[in-house]
Amino acid sequence: MTATDPALTALAQSWCALSLLHGRIEAHIERALQARHELSVREYSLLDVLSRQHDGEGGHLQMKQVADAVVLSQSATTRLVTRLEDRGLLERYLCPTDRRGIYTNVTEAGLALLEQARPTNDAALREALDAAALKPELAPLVKAVESLHAPA
Repeated sequence: MTATDPALTALAQSWCALSLLHGRIEAHIERALQARHELSVREYSLLDVLSRQHDGEGGHLQMKQVADAVVLSQSATTRLVTRLEDRGLLERYLCPTDRRGIYTNVTEAGLALLEQARPTNDAALREALDAAALKPELAPLVKAVESLHAPA
């Protein structure tokens, strides 16, 4: 294969389209969350991921797992946790069975904000996907995204 190989060019164009779709969706959701709830997409994602933890076996996530879930480095995730902790939306505590482990939970204020923000996030996502579906180069990607969780 060479750099001008049509298969590589098509693959690169597809990757660019996927990147474009992601960027448009994220920017649209970011504007909506910031305007209505003073939350970034990353902050919303972190609150959402952490709100799904439970007290059962394996129910609490380690920082690496959280970082992977919100698609950030561990250091960026730690900084984000600190910012939300400073706002009273998260709290950290020592793992009761392993004093080396530190867990992060969403506070009542964080849960309330998340519940207020969830409809905004969902509506902004739908709006962004609907707008992208009107672009011929993005429509197949929108269809693929929508089919990922479609009922069988």
